[in-house]
Amino acid sequence: MKASVIFVDEECIIVGKLMKICICSNKRFIWWMLLRVMFEHWNIGVVIPAKDEEKHIKNVIDTLPSFVDKYVLVNDCSTDNTVEESGAKNVIHLDGEGVGAAIDAGHKWMLENLEKPFISVVMAGDGQMNPLEMETLLLPIIQKRCSHVKGDRSSHQRGLGKMPFIRKFGTLLLSFIMSLGCGRTVKDPQCGYTATSNELLEQWDWTKSWKGYGYPNWWLLKLTHDKKRFESVPVESIYRNEHSGLKISSFFSKVAPMMFFALHRRSKDWIKDDMETMQSMWGIPTGMFYIGGWGSFLLNLLTIGDFFLDIY
Repeated sequence: MKASVIFVDEECIIVGKLMKICICSNKRFIWWMLLRVMFEHWNIGVVIPAKDEEKHIKNVIDTLPSFVDKYVLVNDCSTDNTVEESGAKNVIHLDGEGVGAAIDAGHKWMLENLEKPFISVVMAGDGQMNPLEMETLLLPIIQKRCSHVKGDRSSHQRGLGKMPFIRKFGTLLLSFIMSLGCGRTVKDPQCGYTATSNELLEQWDWTKSWKGYGYPNWWLLKLTHDKKRFESVPVESIYRNEHSGLKISSFFSKVAPMMFFALHRRSKDWIKDDMETMQSMWGIPTGMFYIGGWGSFLLNLLTIGDFFLDIY
């Protein structure tokens, strides 16, 4: 009798587990159907900038989600078989103009070849972006919360994962500087996994674009200056055996001036607006302190320069 009761209990447990699986499966199916309905009126395009990515490019293209309508490979003067290995039908060839120029070329291709309304997603050709997370990038735009969405690897449950230590440090430093430049908290500003609406791309000034590394940072600063809304969503940090051509010292030497200029412009606009209000009595001393702060900063740079000259 006890044995039969145990047997029945085990059957109940098994049936219960099966019901949970069915319920979970139904939830996933319903969520999948809702996404399909939401995507019904949107065309999805993917821009894939790549340079010397013959080992990863085919897998990047083969794993694109089924809801992607078109993709374009932007080959920035690869010296290996990136294009041949990709099997891509739509290819743009550039002469080593930089990752920023490659992404611009892809976005402009979407404007000419993808039916509106559409969302243009950027996925690098190195396989460091999870295609299964593309939906999370698309939703804020589809829900009309913003016109640009960026990935944030630092907020993912796995954090920055296997990212090299020097890059983790650089990411934290960039986040701090970008938050100052944008006037809001910006995490992982260098993440290039982004989604942008066609409306924003149609308004974009392509003549003053940033061409090389630092392109995602420049976009965020430009969006802030133009008062355009953007959001960040958690995405996974994937690092395997990819080799990056990015050198930290070279990157900061080129990108730091851009960020400090943006901070200066934002501060200048804030001071100008403040001086034009009834509280101009605070705007004038604020402006004086700001000018004095930059003067002190430049004097410190000169002092540091003299110090190194004395050493060498």
